[in-house]
Amino acid sequence: MQTNNYIEFKKQRELGEILSDSFSFIRSQFKPFFGTILKIVGPYLLVMLISMGFYLYTIGDIFNITAIGNGAMDTLSPFIMVIAILALLLSSIAAYVLAQGTVLHYIKSYIDHRGEPVYEEIKQQVYSSFWSLIGLGILVGLSVGVGFIFCLIPGIYLAVPLCLSFAILVFLKKDAMDSYQYSFTLVKENWWITFATLMVVYIIVAVASYAFTLPSVIYMWIKMGVFSGEMDAENLNIFNDPVYLILNVLGTMVQFLMNIIFLVTTCLIFFNLNEKKNFTGTYERIENLGKSTED
Repeated sequence: MQTNNYIEFKKQRELGEILSDSFSFIRSQFKPFFGTILKIVGPYLLVMLISMGFYLYTIGDIFNITAIGNGAMDTLSPFIMVIAILALLLSSIAAYVLAQGTVLHYIKSYIDHRGEPVYEEIKQQVYSSFWSLIGLGILVGLSVGVGFIFCLIPGIYLAVPLCLSFAILVFLKKDAMDSYQYSFTLVKENWWITFATLMVVYIIVAVASYAFTLPSVIYMWIKMGVFSGEMDAENLNIFNDPVYLILNVLGTMVQFLMNIIFLVTTCLIFFNLNEKKNFTGTYERIENLGKSTED
């Protein structure tokens, strides 16, 4: 059954349509979409936020000038810092990979069932593709990272096609290496428009995310006496302040959720390029039209 607000993913779009349809999809599917994300990713996101708070608090202990010379703290701080970093790193990887998998498989189920995604199906597919997404993420991360290290331009060039490789893995059911390779074939001759679309979306998401992190920055400046001009050494350790920790954690959570917009947009970009190259959606619509005529 097709819903009245059904968004057709498998078709060609201009830049403006990609942006508008991204927000239209999120708006029309807001409750089931984010409900599915929170059910699957929520526990890992919670662990990530707690780990971040613990990490910031640990930094505060290390830079706490009133505790300098405390033998027990000096001994434990490096060990606690390592635990905090590992907890934050592992929980962040799990949360972001599961979020990406959930968005991709939600849209896949949405397409397969004509606007009526099935939660149990999405959950099963997310967990079954977890390690493939991890492996692809390592390949993409290393490639883009090396590109940025040697020169900024190669890093940007690689990032554009490779950010679509995750959609290729899910929607075309390729393995990690094939998805990595095919992303360059897909973007070939459409690199500039893909870059422009991704850049516009990135700026929108970055500005919106920054707006939510601004309160923690302003609070930090106030506590440190930046506005008053009265710098107090004891107030330089802002990381142990509960208000600052809460604002930081909330800002991180909003940034995490704002990243969902970027993921939805990459799916629309993938289908746009795939349609230009393979006409998959066009053939399906012609086939369905033929079936309807026969009936």
